Amino acid sequence: MATMRDIKRRKSSIESTEQITKAMKLVATVKLQKSRTKAENSRLYFNLMYQTIQEMLKKSTGIRHRYLKSGDSKKKAVIVVSSNRGLAGGYNSNIIRLVTESGIPKEDALIFAIGRKGRDGLARKGYEIKADYSDVIDEPLYSDAQQISKELLAMFEKNEIGEIYLAYTAFKNTVSQIPTFLKLLPVDLAAAGPKGEVKEEKPDLLIMNYEPDEDEVLDAIIPKYVSSLIYGAFLEAVASENGARMTAMDSATNNAEEMIGKLSLQYNRARQGSITQELTEIIAGANAIDG
Repeated sequence: MATMRDIKRRKSSIESTEQITKAMKLVATVKLQKSRTKAENSRLYFNLMYQTIQEMLKKSTGIRHRYLKSGDSKKKAVIVVSSNRGLAGGYNSNIIRLVTESGIPKEDALIFAIGRKGRDGLARKGYEIKADYSDVIDEPLYSDAQQISKELLAMFEKNEIGEIYLAYTAFKNTVSQIPTFLKLLPVDLAAAGPKGEVKEEKPDLLIMNYEPDEDEVLDAIIPKYVSSLIYGAFLEAVASENGARMTAMDSATNNAEEMIGKLSLQYNRARQGSITQELTEIIAGANAIDG
């Protein structure tokens, strides 16, 4: 049975943990307000970029552009957006599970890691980490997305990779984030949107015309399309991480408060039992003297 000293020490330790989780929740809440605003303000642009490319290609016929067909290489690039820090509930483990259950064979996947937690988790599972851009996720910039896009497209053109995928967490609300696996190249005309939204098909008989020609237009717009979706994923992921961490720290704080309450009750019972025992010993001693 735990002594009063043991209970007091454990209660003090949990109270210290509670103070830490409260502080982390407060920090995550402040960061969430900023990152959520950025994600929501930019979401419309990135969704429209995705839909525009889809509509353009659906109205195009007979185009044989290098970005619109899979390469001969079996290797598939997977951009994995996670976080550099833990204590965010299932945020990072959900992304790792998303990649491992994507159907892409481990030996064919080349991981381009954005975030140390995803990088380390996939490395432990035997995935090849082709490149590490973990510092990017701390303060994501569009120029970072452009640089990553440029390197991936160069590998795609050299036939070092045959397909490009993006794994990230889309922000829905404070308590709900959606792990999303999106194919960037070749463009999948039958795929859902960046947030998994399936748009209703509407017949359109118009044919897309390109000026000066389709190769020059697609050479210009596809890199912007890839960069935009990667940057949009960064913003969504940062908001999702802060939301997940805020929720996790709130749950941890509530659990700590519950444990403190139970330990306080246990301590009071032990103290009451100790006092009762001392009184019993005093009375027994007094009776022995009187006898």
